[in-house]
Amino acid sequence: MSLDDFEPVIGLEIHVQLATHAKAFSPSGIEFGAPPNSLTDPTVLGLPGALPVFNAAALQCALALGVATGSQIRARSRFSRKHYFYPDQPKGYQISQFDEPLCEHGHLDVLLGNTVKRVELQRIHLEEDAGKNMHVGSVSHVDLNRAGIPLVEVVTAPVITSADEAAEFMRSLHRLVRWLGISEADMERGHLRCDANVSVRRKGEDRLGTRTELKNINSFKFVQAAIEHEITRQVRIVDGGGRIERETRLWDANAGQSAPLRSKEEANDYRYFPDPDLPPLVVEGRVMAEVLRMLPELPVPRFQRYTQELGLAADDAKTLVGERALADYFDAALAAHPVKTSARTLANWILTELLGALNAAGVEIAASPMTPETVSALVVLVETGAISGKIGKEIFEESYRTGEAPKTIVERRGVTQISDEATLVPLIEQVIIANPKQVEGYRGGKESLFSFFVGQVMKATQGRANPVVTAELLKARLKG
Repeated sequence: MSLDDFEPVIGLEIHVQLATHAKAFSPSGIEFGAPPNSLTDPTVLGLPGALPVFNAAALQCALALGVATGSQIRARSRFSRKHYFYPDQPKGYQISQFDEPLCEHGHLDVLLGNTVKRVELQRIHLEEDAGKNMHVGSVSHVDLNRAGIPLVEVVTAPVITSADEAAEFMRSLHRLVRWLGISEADMERGHLRCDANVSVRRKGEDRLGTRTELKNINSFKFVQAAIEHEITRQVRIVDGGGRIERETRLWDANAGQSAPLRSKEEANDYRYFPDPDLPPLVVEGRVMAEVLRMLPELPVPRFQRYTQELGLAADDAKTLVGERALADYFDAALAAHPVKTSARTLANWILTELLGALNAAGVEIAASPMTPETVSALVVLVETGAISGKIGKEIFEESYRTGEAPKTIVERRGVTQISDEATLVPLIEQVIIANPKQVEGYRGGKESLFSFFVGQVMKATQGRANPVVTAELLKARLKG
């Protein structure tokens, strides 16, 4: 068996819990960790006479994602009933969208190393979540607190070609929904869950192979491991002359393998039909205008601006756009910075010194004790030669700890860098006179002694001598 003889074809279906205060079709609240079955109501329970009313806040969230992914927005979409009988779905059906989804034919740009790959989306549709089954030994329990929570399901085209790419797509969607503020996307709480459809075919073939579905994966690491395992499993079967069964499989992260759950359902198994209790979902112009007005600059365009216009390294730019609050902080610091050509230096101070201090203290960037303007002011002091980089780090630590302005600390401590030749030349002369053997050795070809002279000048000035100016003056004097 050789994996190189085959190519995988992968499509993802990712459920994203929307950041609303109430459920999709009823007024019950949403609270992770609430006592089991404490957040239900007649609509969630499917009691006779209970009618659903759609939560408009969920529509705004879904529209924001649709616009951000360049999707075609359906002005008039419809909810349908998707019938299945599980203990966590007391109505016997799930309210979802079927043949008239809200968003279609969009795309999501994914950062793969230094490049951007555009992954086509088939659709983004609204639906409600089901409850949760919990198994304790031989006893099963059902918690319906999650039932009815509003979701969007993001469905890609079958265009993803590796497990790495699938995991990166999931990271990109996770970043985007958090960036837009439409979901907390806390994967440990099940806010973002992935179903992966995987098939393999021999290289050169056009026809898609039989696919299997890996169900409910809630981590980037697990989705990559599960898809890699499934690719290997399918290649082994096909290469051995066997046939892939169309089925849904569960991934066991602890065992590092998947197991069959059930045969894969088709759309006709669910007996979809339009929900008679819900009118068509109409996107009004004022709602769309508000979504467009609130849409921020998106992660990939900002990444491209940072790398192409500001000259940032791709890794630094990717870290900055990993979180909207961090990217906004950098942009605010850049706006306050007088020298736009030094964006790389500014980014380095934020990513190294500031994030280092914040991470050590367990503080988010939004709660940073140093404002973007303060960091910019400190970097200016270093760039203009007012203080050395080493002193700059000391000033940063004190400013971070006390909130005092960097310039005030520099003036109080008297640590301004010495760049004046009239001050440095006499000090250099004293160093040369005091170390005749080292001078003789340097002039005799031992160039490694040069750092000794620089160190002596630094020692004499308590580290305040400008190293660049000092080096130039020393070289001229030693040659003389």
